[in-house]
Amino acid sequence: MTKIDIVSGFLGAGKTTLIKKLLKEALADTKVVLIENEFGEIGIDGGFLKEAGIEIKEMNSGCICCSLVGDFGASLKEVLDTYAPERILIEPSGVGKLSDVMKAVEDVISEAEVQLNSAVAVVDAMKCKMYMKNFGEFFTNQIEYAGTIILSRTGKASGQKLEACVEMIREHNKKATIVTTPWEELDGKDILETIEGVKDLEAELMEEVRRKHGQKHHHDHGPDCTCGCHGHHHEGNGEECHGHHHEGHGEECCHGHHHEGNGEECHGHHHEGHGEECHSHHHEEECGHGHHGHEGHHHHHADEVFTSWGMETPAAYTTEEMKKLLEELESESEYGFVLRAKGMVPSDNGSWVYFDYVPGECDIREGKPDVTGKICVIGSKLVEGNLEKLFQK
Repeated sequence: MTKIDIVSGFLGAGKTTLIKKLLKEALADTKVVLIENEFGEIGIDGGFLKEAGIEIKEMNSGCICCSLVGDFGASLKEVLDTYAPERILIEPSGVGKLSDVMKAVEDVISEAEVQLNSAVAVVDAMKCKMYMKNFGEFFTNQIEYAGTIILSRTGKASGQKLEACVEMIREHNKKATIVTTPWEELDGKDILETIEGVKDLEAELMEEVRRKHGQKHHHDHGPDCTCGCHGHHHEGNGEECHGHHHEGHGEECCHGHHHEGNGEECHGHHHEGHGEECHSHHHEEECGHGHHGHEGHHHHHADEVFTSWGMETPAAYTTEEMKKLLEELESESEYGFVLRAKGMVPSDNGSWVYFDYVPGECDIREGKPDVTGKICVIGSKLVEGNLEKLFQK
């Protein structure tokens, strides 16, 4: 199955530079065919591509986004038959609509062994406002249909200008990953992984929570049970209420109970494992007074109880600032019960701040640049508005 990646962007946005970076740093060992058109653009340096072992199928009849849509299928099949590539990169004209190119690819998917792998828009951070004002329909179409939006020339943009650019883009696309870190600080492999959705901080954290807390558990109160949760045995996930024994993870809620395994701690209770302390936070289910979810025989999953909140940001944070923000997460009344938080953000000194948080404990360290700053929080009854205010700069 051949992967097709579309790299769109306005004239001069940096599509060619991005493609060269991907070919050199991420796709050097991959059999790639580049399809480009020359509508008002200078073609990619043929010498560079020949040295990289890349074959070019040039489409000289005009813009593939408009006049060549009808012929696109035949041209694509010719490329597949001639070169049998692992991946095809399509660099459409800068004045075409990304949606047209995507449709042209989708129209031939049923007839060829190909898949539309990604749709990327390259946006010049210095000219975003001007392009949006003067070329609204074409410019916003590229933004609206892109799965990843890669900002170029961010190293020349002030923090304020960069944030304004991100806000304008978010008005037209709320879900795409926006790469805000200067390209020279990133490896092409990291950019490609982002384009392909390999790195998903929210999914990674939620999977971690599911592994630790999301196993099905069976709560059998017995024939005389009135669901008062006194002296009952809970198998599986291991919640304990008022001296009840819970096998499995061994979380314990309220009044000096011992939790083995995951290691959360409430009111000075001892938890073996991670040893975090969490000051009366609820775990997967409330225990004791207000205990819920144990009516007869019932199964629970982490995603029934836990939710996630996240944000991407180009803003810079100092280590001290991040430490204070993470300490604020201890306030359950303000933010809900925060079980995990993780992220990576630029620092004001040019490095990057990586952090991991569990109740009562946080790890802050220096790390390599990522494609953009990311913050993810997972917990129960999260107050998303307050979390957004907390981390907003």
